Amino acid sequence: MMGPPGPPADLSNAEIVDYSVIEGDGRLRLKLKDGSIVEIRLEIMNILRAGNDPNTGLPTYVVQSAPLVRLVETPKELRKAPLRPGAKDSKAIQGFG
Repeated sequence: MMGPPGPPADLSNAEIVDYSVIEGDGRLRLKLKDGSIVEIRLEIMNILRAGNDPNTGLPTYVVQSAPLVRLVETPKELRKAPLRPGAKDSKAIQGFG
């Protein structure tokens, strides 16, 4: 979508638009300052045409997507030994460990 954020698009009459990839595989590799390398890929689930922008007349598209993040490499000094099953981590947030 183009322009400043406005009210959410009305998706009641939106239609799914098929697409094909023109170039690229959608992967981005980033080297972090700590030496780790992560790979990020955007997974496209659907593209919807939701009418036209009233100010410009251009079609309005809504892209439903999810980022997929993969740790490719990390320096040894950042790694920690995994917790044994059933072991308690004193820093764990209640309900998450």
